[in-house]
Amino acid sequence: MTQLQSAVAGAITPAMRQVAEAERVAAEAVRDAVARGHAVIPLNPAHGNARPVGVGRLFRTKVNANIGRSTERSEAGGERRKLAVSLAAGADFVMDLSVGPDLHAIRQALLDASPAPLGTVPVYETVSRLAGDVPSLEPGLLLSVIEEQARQGVDFMTLHAGLLRAHVPLAMRRVMGIVSRGGAILAEWMQTHGRENPLYERWDDVLAILARHDVTVSLGDGLRPGCLADASDAAQFAELDVLGALVRRCRQAGVQVMVEGPGHVPFDQIAMNMQREQETCDGAPFYVLGPVVTDIAPGYDHITSCIGATAAAFHGASLLCYVTPAEHLGLPDEREVHEGVIAYRIAAHAADVARGLPGARDRDDAMARARVAFDWKRQFDLALDGTYARGRWERTRACPDGAADDHCSMCGREFCALRTTRRIRGDA
Repeated sequence: MTQLQSAVAGAITPAMRQVAEAERVAAEAVRDAVARGHAVIPLNPAHGNARPVGVGRLFRTKVNANIGRSTERSEAGGERRKLAVSLAAGADFVMDLSVGPDLHAIRQALLDASPAPLGTVPVYETVSRLAGDVPSLEPGLLLSVIEEQARQGVDFMTLHAGLLRAHVPLAMRRVMGIVSRGGAILAEWMQTHGRENPLYERWDDVLAILARHDVTVSLGDGLRPGCLADASDAAQFAELDVLGALVRRCRQAGVQVMVEGPGHVPFDQIAMNMQREQETCDGAPFYVLGPVVTDIAPGYDHITSCIGATAAAFHGASLLCYVTPAEHLGLPDEREVHEGVIAYRIAAHAADVARGLPGARDRDDAMARARVAFDWKRQFDLALDGTYARGRWERTRACPDGAADDHCSMCGREFCALRTTRRIRGDA
């Protein structure tokens, strides 16, 4: 039985108990959220070393890191190193977006090395097997790839099943058209063959495969906006309406499902987008990329997007897909992967504090106490990236000989407000 089928039957699985313990909530609450489809636990039994991680509003906001080689750069070893960097930085999920040859071997190496749930986009491998010849894609091959990846142990899959043939003309009116790789592949195939999206037409067959392996569906937003000018348009919301219907079909088949969200969205439209998804998709966990809130900061899009991600997580998103400084510029390197994960952990944590999740602010309060006590070691232990914080402090340390260390180089000993506060209080 899938996690969803077990929950509907009233059973609390070992995975649900582990999630409950990690999230500090009752196991019954986890079971009930999974049964309603308001939470998912992507956990393919064939991924033997994976730990269960819950996604949903009942839990803290999670962060996903995308890795994967392109046809231009990187190789299997490089992506394994990026996986290690992602996990060390605190990513909760990882997606392998690799294209090109030897994808089965690359994916197996990542599965073997990753205790985090691993996701894929099966249409990438399908087209890679065809050397990029999209029009030659056969629906049967796509289903075979889905089956193979499920059998191999993939925990969740992005499937762009909600992008229909009727939506393509709407997208072509946009400034940037279709910016999703999977969405563009399927749109070209539909236009070439004059047929409907094969994932949509064969959805029952897809669900049968996923139910056998308890693979979670991540319903892809093939028409996510790629610039502010295209946000919240007819194409985006037409696809979202179909995704809502597909959510219900997933649940009926006992398949766990979450929904992917936009892209580039002006800050003032984020709350509306989150609310609309929750209503249309009946509370299915929302998995968002950013959103990026301005188009003019290449090289800094980990910042422009985590501004939007904080708002998205506060207003309804449950899983944040990171954006790195390399977004819109090229394939990220290991340093940029690290920066992207840290930026999104900041966004997720800030939203959880604002949501008032039990215990979310404990670490912040402990940091405040460590700062007023000038307990530098404790501060670095509590920091999201303590290694970087310690290195930065050391570069301009006010007391390099280790004496006192009761101030920093920003204000100096005489003008340190905390030292003054301690004198006012009469502290030693």
